[in-house]
Amino acid sequence: MSAQFFGFTPQTCVLRVYIAFQDYLFEVMLVVEGVMLKKLDSIPGCKISPSQIRKCTEKFLVFLKEHFDKLFAKMEGVLLQLVLNIPKNVLLPEDRVQEQYPYSKEEFQALQEELQQLQQQCRAEAAMGQALRAELEEQKAVKAELEKILQCFDGLENICREHGAGNFKESFALLTQSSKKLQDVLRDVEKKSKKMKQHDQLIFGDTWTLMPCSWAALLGTEPETSINTLLYCYRNIKQIK
Repeated sequence: MSAQFFGFTPQTCVLRVYIAFQDYLFEVMLVVEGVMLKKLDSIPGCKISPSQIRKCTEKFLVFLKEHFDKLFAKMEGVLLQLVLNIPKNVLLPEDRVQEQYPYSKEEFQALQEELQQLQQQCRAEAAMGQALRAELEEQKAVKAELEKILQCFDGLENICREHGAGNFKESFALLTQSSKKLQDVLRDVEKKSKKMKQHDQLIFGDTWTLMPCSWAALLGTEPETSINTLLYCYRNIKQIK
């Protein structure tokens, strides 16, 4: 909430303040050291060397830094609690919409469910659109094939006109009817052929084995023998049927 209100986190602000104080402390100690060195140069017979002044400056800097860290820890707590803390009653600009349009937990759950349903519908519509696009591509391919077929028919119609065959559509319709009739006749012929084959097998095949006489006896000059043989064959045929 504090980051939304200020545009930065409180911890980041405190860290930058600490770094700024520390940098300023280092700069001050360098200035103090320079002033002390100038004063020592103006004192005749001074036995203090610049290295001793540097050691003393570093010790004093460590002392100041330790005390500064302790004081800054307290200052950090004050800054985070009193300065950089946003009260709960403060309304952020991003939360004004909730004040204008408040909603309960149940309403939020209902909105979530409605959102899921809408997402499912969107996915279903996307899948349907993809399927329709695929079907459209198939229809384009079929249309191209149909155009080729129509071109073939147009070519045939032109050929028929050149040879004086009249209207190609009527000729094609008559050809179709004639083809159907020929197919029906062919089926009838096949049926009759099967029946004739069965009849021939029944008469000649079985009679050949059952008759004790030969075909030469049927063609003999003796009438009684021929008649008796024919009667015998007729009885055998009736028994087979």
